[in-house]
Amino acid sequence: MAVAFFDLDKTLISVNSGSLWVRRELELGHITRLQALRASLWIARYHLGFVSMQDAVARAIAQLAGSLARPIQERTALFYEEMVRPLYRPGARLALEEHRRAGDRLVLLTSSSGYLSELVARELRLDAVLCNRFEVDGEGRHTGRPLGVICFGEGKRTLAEAYSREAGVPLSACAFYTDSYSDLPVMEVVG
Repeated sequence: MAVAFFDLDKTLISVNSGSLWVRRELELGHITRLQALRASLWIARYHLGFVSMQDAVARAIAQLAGSLARPIQERTALFYEEMVRPLYRPGARLALEEHRRAGDRLVLLTSSSGYLSELVARELRLDAVLCNRFEVDGEGRHTGRPLGVICFGEGKRTLAEAYSREAGVPLSACAFYTDSYSDLPVMEVVG
């Protein structure tokens, strides 16, 4: 048995879900134009090499501080049904089924939120989810801190290494489907 890791954005689905989320949150009035602009600027700064995406993700998570988790989970469920679910690539589903028939473990390895990632994993019947999760306090509010390693770049590699070690499968026997150069740290160690 091997492990097949799959990225979400532009791999399992045809677009970047983060951009869709920001646009939808703006349209529904959950974020301001200024917040949407800031998010876009952080992404632009990342693409120009002025900031690391780990910093951008950490900053985005920090923006959640004090917000209730439940309403965001509910909005994410609607977002998934209306905007993400229709975007699965047929080839991605075929690759998943091929690995499933081979007896491989199917793992979502994505920088997306746990809220969205768990919905994807349930739909696609994946065995595990490695993603960005948010710390929530006893009152159900986000603390603004990530739960564990930020799942991006080297963080994805760290999470993939831990998962494969726990599964007893060397990363060299694993596969990884992605579209992004930012996933190079994982691509360098899989088979």
